[in-house]
This record gives sequence, structure tokens and C-alpha cells, in this order.
Amino acid sequence: MVKAMKRCGFAGHLVLFGLSVLLSGCVIELSHPASATRNNAFIAYWPPPKDPGQVRLAVKDLIDLKGVVTTAGSAYFANNSSPAARDAACMTIARQRHVLVVGKTNLDELAVGVTGMNEYFGIPRNRLSRKHWLIPGGSSSGSAVAVQSGMADVAFGTDTAGSIRIPAACCGIVGLKTTFGLISLRGVFPLEPRHLDTIGPMGKDIAHVVEGMDLLEDGFLERYQAAVNRTSAGRIRVGRLYLNGTDPEIDRAVDDALVRAHFQIVRLDRNFKAEWEQAQKDATTVAEAAAWISNGKYVLKPGIGAKVKTAIAFGEVQYTGYRTALRRRATWQRALRRAFRKVDFIALPTMQTLPPNVPFTGGTPVFEEFVLNLENTEAVNFAGNPALAMPVPVNNKNIPVTSLQLIGPNFSEARLLSVGRLVEAGVHADVESLMAAKSGHKRSDARLRRHVTSGPQPKIPRKQERASTTANANNTNNALNANDIS
Repeated sequence: MVKAMKRCGFAGHLVLFGLSVLLSGCVIELSHPASATRNNAFIAYWPPPKDPGQVRLAVKDLIDLKGVVTTAGSAYFANNSSPAARDAACMTIARQRHVLVVGKTNLDELAVGVTGMNEYFGIPRNRLSRKHWLIPGGSSSGSAVAVQSGMADVAFGTDTAGSIRIPAACCGIVGLKTTFGLISLRGVFPLEPRHLDTIGPMGKDIAHVVEGMDLLEDGFLERYQAAVNRTSAGRIRVGRLYLNGTDPEIDRAVDDALVRAHFQIVRLDRNFKAEWEQAQKDATTVAEAAAWISNGKYVLKPGIGAKVKTAIAFGEVQYTGYRTALRRRATWQRALRRAFRKVDFIALPTMQTLPPNVPFTGGTPVFEEFVLNLENTEAVNFAGNPALAMPVPVNNKNIPVTSLQLIGPNFSEARLLSVGRLVEAGVHADVESLMAAKSGHKRSDARLRRHVTSGPQPKIPRKQERASTTANANNTNNALNANDIS
């Protein structure tokens, strides 16, 4: 997701304010009929059989599926694009194993955003709290809600500067940002593909994320099992990074989860903290400039939302610092490699606070900036390392969990998930009881298919036993066949 408008100083705020005034219509409505499901999680949804007996996979609508229009969450592409001629490369293993693809998920338009709020397809309904309507987080908001609601076992998302980990944190699920370059981006709508874009899995727990990773990287399950057999909690050194502005209750929740896992905890020093903070700023500059580099050509197209136009315009302003920021990338990568000679993993909160409520007025660029400043994710993308976001209990009256972020060396996904498994074992009982008491969703796989829109559905071959409902039905329904969506 684009980290537009973050920590941009007085001049940047002034530009933002001026753009907000000029684009005074940039308010995201609280509901919209264009989504394929009532909870706005899906742009296209193909209801599975009652008991499919296999993994149900949801796919972020930046990722091409053969015969289906890739909307990128935009009315412009929904109404003007042709169905994809082939699957994205990251779908290869899922297709070979005949995984049940249940739909394409909602997102911030063009993946430009951090709240998960979409002007055209609506806001995916986050039910982490029974008392509050919380943002789903972006940009992979629909993927997170599809998992949270039980409409999918595994979801694929993309992560440019936190777009898997932030929705995971907001929705109380697990999300993995993979090492940059590990998973092919061919057939994926680009944001910053040369330096930041990645594909990764999301699931309700570590086991489902492992299953999702095994659909992205051949042989991953065997490597994960080997890592589990080699992993001993008492020998794992975890570097703890503390950042200014973090809610003390969230820091306590993260510390408690690490202590329960019996890791060796090493506090990272001020020098590393300063290097992290500079990397956050540089990653933000690169990502926000990417909004203009990748999407500037769409700014005058009909159907492009005002929020995206604002981000693109701001990205053009920020492009002046793009190359300077990239020149510091190697320095940050070296700093991380030095840190990983002293510790095995790095831990910190995924977000500095609990997820905020959806504003009753809807979304604005100013609200996007507010949420942006709560995130601790961009520096990881700038280095290219893998990172895991997972729920841990938090002391709050209405919200059951916050999110722990674990960062590993490059290509350490199997070890990272094996360590996440140890954290999960220590907090699992509390997470489950708090979710049952405070969230609006049960976490059982039995709670499925609750938000499907009614209405006529096209006939699909019986062996598929699925119907298709999409925002661009005229194009899509004619193209679907058993091979396309099985």
C-alpha cells in the first residue's frame, strides 16, 4: 500500500490540506452496493459447497485469475478492463492442486491506502470488536475480513509497506510478508515492484498461514516441518525494538507474549532505533512516490476515486526525494544484517495503537494520514526481509487482541513461522477466550458463508458446484469455466 503523506513535515501537510480542499468530494461512503458480499469482503465471490473438504482460497483483486477482470478495487478497471488471459504466476501451485478459489477480495483502490476503505466497493466489515466498527486496515482489507469471517481458510494478499500485516493486525488474524523477490509478481497489478511489492498468505492462525505459504512456494511445508524440529524456544534470541508513541498496553502485550514463549530477549539499542526510524521515512518516500510512478497515468480516468487522486498528486510532490531515499537502502540492509548477527529475530508491535473506528463521516485523506502514522511496517519492506504479524492478548475492554510483528533474516519464512508457532502456543487459550467474549465472529471453520448477496446466479458445471457473483458480471460470467475457478 502506498504510505502517502506520512511524517511529511509542514510543507507536506500544507500540500495535503490543499489537495483535500481541492478534492472536497474525497469522502468514502460507509456502504456501497458494488461489493459481491454483504460484508464487502469480496469483489467477486463464488460460494463453495457446504462442506468442500478442501482449503478455500480467497485472492486479492490485484492478482490475475484467468477469465476474471482484475479490478484493483477501482470502478475504472471494473468497467473498462477485459478478463485476464492467464493466471498470475503465484497461482500456479494452487491451480496444480485444484484448490477451491472462492473469490477475489476487496482492497483500497489501486492498493493506495492504509485503512482498507474503498469508495466503490465499500468498507470490508471488521468484526474484531462487538462494540466498535473498526477499520479493516489496508490495503489487503478484503482478504483479512474473508479469513476473519470464515469465508476463506487462506487468503493471498500483497504487501508493499504493510498491506498484509496491517489488515492482519486490525482484524486479529495472522499475515506473512515474504522476502522481496521470493514470490513472482508476474500477473500482479504493480505498485512498487522494483523495490517493495511482495505476495504473502493470511490465515486465522499459524497453521493456515503455513498452508497458504505451501501454495506459494513449492516444498515449503517440508522446510517448515524441518524448522519446527530444529526450533527450541530457550535458544532463540529475540531483539526487542521499542518505539516512541506506542501505547503502553500494547508494549506490555508484546512483552508478555515473548516472555510466555520463553525466548531470550535482547533490547535493541538507540543506534538501531535511529536506523529504523530513518528507514521508515525513506520507505515512506519511496512508496508514496510509487503512487505517482505507477498510477499517475490513471489520474484523469473516469471512475478513479478522489482519495487515489490525492495520493497520486502527493506522490508527484514527494518524487523529488525518491532517489535520495533509495540510495540509503543498502545502508539499512547492512544495519539489519548486523542486528541479525546478534539476534535471531526482531520483535515489535505491528501498530502503535489498537485499530481506530471507522469515522461516521467516512474516509478522508487526513484520516488516511492519521492511520499511516500508527504503523510500524514500512522499514521491513525497505530492507526486503520477511515479517509475520500475529494476534496476542491485550488488556482492553472492547478489543481482544493487538498484533506482534516478528522480523526475520531474508528467506527465513519457515523459521519465522516455526517461532510464531511457539508464541501462538503460549497465548492461544487467552486469544480464543477473548475473541469469544469480545469479537463479533467465532473463529471456528464451521461459521461460513454468512454474507452472500442474494439474487440470480449463473449456471456453472456441477462438478464445481459454484456460482459467480461479480461487480462486472457481463464480462466475467461469460468467461468463467471449470478450469478458471477450480
